[in-house]
Amino acid sequence: MGSLFRYFMARPIWFAAAVALALVLLPVAVWLDLRHLSDTALNAQANSLNAMITDIRTYYARNVVGRVLANPGGQTIAAHNYADIPGAIPIPATLSLELGDVVGHQGDNMRYRFVSDLVFAAREPHRLDDFEKQALQTFRTEGADRPLITAIDGTMLDRRIRLAAPVVMGEACVACHNSHPESPKRDWNVGDVRGIQEIEVQQPIAANLFSFKYLLSYFVGAGIFGIGFAAMQWRQARAFGRMNADLEEANTFLAAVSMKISKYLSPQVYRSIFSGERDVVISTERKKLTIFFSDIKDFTVTSERLQPEELTQLLNEYFTEMSKIAHEYGATVDKFIGDAILAFFGDPETQGTREDARACLAMAIAMQRRMVGLNAEWRRRGIEKPFQARMGINTGFCNVGNFGSVDRMDYTIIGAEANLAARLEQIAEPGGIVMSYETFALVEDSVRARALAPISLKGISREVIPYVVEGIHDEAPEAMPSVINEFTDGARIFLDVERLTDAERTRIEGVLTQAVAALRRHQPVVS
Repeated sequence: MGSLFRYFMARPIWFAAAVALALVLLPVAVWLDLRHLSDTALNAQANSLNAMITDIRTYYARNVVGRVLANPGGQTIAAHNYADIPGAIPIPATLSLELGDVVGHQGDNMRYRFVSDLVFAAREPHRLDDFEKQALQTFRTEGADRPLITAIDGTMLDRRIRLAAPVVMGEACVACHNSHPESPKRDWNVGDVRGIQEIEVQQPIAANLFSFKYLLSYFVGAGIFGIGFAAMQWRQARAFGRMNADLEEANTFLAAVSMKISKYLSPQVYRSIFSGERDVVISTERKKLTIFFSDIKDFTVTSERLQPEELTQLLNEYFTEMSKIAHEYGATVDKFIGDAILAFFGDPETQGTREDARACLAMAIAMQRRMVGLNAEWRRRGIEKPFQARMGINTGFCNVGNFGSVDRMDYTIIGAEANLAARLEQIAEPGGIVMSYETFALVEDSVRARALAPISLKGISREVIPYVVEGIHDEAPEAMPSVINEFTDGARIFLDVERLTDAERTRIEGVLTQAVAALRRHQPVVS
């Protein structure tokens, strides 16, 4: 019911008014047609009854009263062949037969018959159908006092009812029939069933349907209105279909464009723009962020040893893996600067300064652990000196937002604290992480770090105490279960234990023992 109500409320006001008017007119039309049908039926019944009575009266006046008056001095008798006897009148059986013809001529919808299977010899035998034979047999078997027999048949548009009643022999009838020379039966008794009288009424329903003129007019009007409304709905449906197709095409295009644009933006920035949380206008705000900066040690030297296609593939793999980790920990990747990555925590989404710093440090550790596996894979592919990343982390206030012109903008950060993160990265060892004291103070309960001597950095007015993160790989034995990959100016060690055979493992163990002994022999003398 509620859905039906919402459907009508969604239609135009004129449609709701038309439906309301139709609901009001329907019972009125039904009432008017029922009254008209009743008046028509009563009028037809009255006319039929009047015609039958008139014909019966005429028959009686002509064949009974008229014949008696036509023979004033003669004797009046009742006979079946009364027409041949002056002054005679018909017996009841003859009267019933002839009344059947009189009543039957009053219309096609009503018929009266008096029939029997035992007729006088001079009369034409009656033709009985199955209903009449069955009725006559039933009355003779079960008695004349049983209920009348009816049968209803016909088609859907033309119904007919037949009613059969017994014709019972009286005393006068018995005396006449048992003594009449033309009687087919001479042992009648009072109460015997002589025959049946049948009344048949036929009602053409199709004709009565046209009596519902008000209802038919209503349905015609409703049909015209419905066809018009259906045509209008069809036109609207086609128009809406075209609009939906256009919208679907436009949405598909916009979705494809937005997916392409998303490749150029950090996921957090992309979501905030397309959700309406952030306007694309030049605006910045000052926030406390944790900034992450990394680059590849000796990238220029490595790039000189590789072909451009190989270098591009290697660098893209590196950025892809680092970006996955950054996204996993919720970092906003600002940009890629050559081989460097600039990311930060605290905008547009933040979990608080302390949690942002923890997430940034955890991300950096995860990146360095992943670099071990990447180096092993690159070594297997023949890269003699794979990438080694250095990372710096700092926490402080920066300006963050949209910088640029009205035609082109860049969502980024600006400030001395961002520069400090870049400076800290430069003093980190390959594979190492260096953070400022401001970051260390926020994460000292969850990391093992060692302070370095205070340093002065270009562009930074205060002395900075760097903290080197230790034990980066201690808690991730699964990241390096069998791979050692170390490079310095005086040494180059790559060891993949899982790829060694037993003989090679024994030989390498001896080589490493000799290398350790050589290192110990050349230790500087401490005075």
